[in-house]
Amino acid sequence: MDQKNTAVGFAPFYILTAGALWGSMGLFVRRLGDAGCSSAEIAQLRSLVTALVLFLYLMIRDRSLFRIRLRDLWCFFGTGVLSIVFFNVCYFTTIELTSLSVAAVLLYTAPAFVIILSAILFKERITGKKILALVLTLIGCICVSGLLRGGASLTLKGFLVGIGAGVGYALYSIFGRYALDRGYRSLTISFYTFLFAVFGTIPFVSMHNVWHAVSSGAAQTAFICLFGLVTTVLPYIIYTKGLQGVENGQASILASVEPVVATILGIVVFHEILHPDEIVGIILILGAILISSR
Repeated sequence: MDQKNTAVGFAPFYILTAGALWGSMGLFVRRLGDAGCSSAEIAQLRSLVTALVLFLYLMIRDRSLFRIRLRDLWCFFGTGVLSIVFFNVCYFTTIELTSLSVAAVLLYTAPAFVIILSAILFKERITGKKILALVLTLIGCICVSGLLRGGASLTLKGFLVGIGAGVGYALYSIFGRYALDRGYRSLTISFYTFLFAVFGTIPFVSMHNVWHAVSSGAAQTAFICLFGLVTTVLPYIIYTKGLQGVENGQASILASVEPVVATILGIVVFHEILHPDEIVGIILILGAILISSR
């Protein structure tokens, strides 16, 4: 089996691994939040560390991966600004307007947008299996979020901004697919995505606070670097690589393993209580993943 066929065969595993790594984000975000960083500043730190790590890696490994065509810059503007920055700003705003559980459910409308946009732009078929997996994913995310136990309120503004987060989240798969179709490697796509994201997040953060977070001590600096590596560098590279072997809609559903991992880590690390609806949600999401990966 040649290298390309091997990559295609492992594509679902790549997507699942990326989702699992994204699910570990809460472990880092809680500590950085306790250190005084706002949500937007945490997003800035993720983008900055990722861009720097990938820059150094490409300088050492293969500088030819820096080469892009000016006419393709819109692909990276799409993944970096229209997806990463737009999604983060909308998501964090939704959290402020509603609650974390509502924001999470609205965010995971993303697979629906991916399936619809991919059908229009890339002629991917909307099959019964995709629809079933999508429904299971959405219901599972509602259960895992704990929304059924709360009396969370939702305003029209919160709903629209939350849907915006889902759209932004979905756009990475769309613009990433365009970049892949133009022959770019996953490392190249990830580097320019977060280079654009670094500049795109500047209007929403205090650079003084960002610098203070990075330079407050060796341990804190190492922690931020680990944060960028585990929750951004590795998952975005392997997710983009996984897109080479699966359709966008399938990839988006597979990545929904993220809230399952986040819930499990919350139980193991923070001793959070697992409620019956969360168990049902985890089973539904895993069922959707099984359907999509077959």
